[in-house]
Amino acid sequence: MASLVAGANAALTGENPGLDHVVVGLGWDAIPSRGPQAEIVPFAVMCDTSGEAVSNDHLVYFNQLVSADSSVTFVGDGDQEQIDVQFSLVPAEISKIIFFAHVDPEFRGQGTFASVRSAHIRVATADNRELVRFELSMSNVDTVTAMIFGELYRHREDWKFRALGQGYTSGLAGVAKDYGISL
Repeated sequence: MASLVAGANAALTGENPGLDHVVVGLGWDAIPSRGPQAEIVPFAVMCDTSGEAVSNDHLVYFNQLVSADSSVTFVGDGDQEQIDVQFSLVPAEISKIIFFAHVDPEFRGQGTFASVRSAHIRVATADNRELVRFELSMSNVDTVTAMIFGELYRHREDWKFRALGQGYTSGLAGVAKDYGISL
């Protein structure tokens, strides 16, 4: 298992011949509170070569658990959230799949990642053998309302993972603008 730093990438299929199915786990620990806590909601966005979402049917989140092509699916909860990716089912026009989470203000009011003390994204095989892990830095997140954890992306015929940890103070709206998602 490789532990990555922000900006680093790791070959998945190139170093694991025959790998066609991965589980992407997103997790975090939040400080317990007597009052409302931030409700963190994960998303996966399937993007084309321009870096934008192909369509809103290519989003996977709590209201749309499976992508239109069934290649990306929310599954169990070994981490806070787990997302299955079947590489052979991902359409050729998809060049990357972005994994992020945002603080949903509709559940418990405005919030930020300030109450989150640790967060990670990991990529594992279908039998839960961890291939890579990225522990996100949770410093200076008092105004961060959305965070891109990492991405799977095509490189020639292979799939790779890139650790990102990019925070947004503009929440879901900022991510939607950057990736062409219509809300």
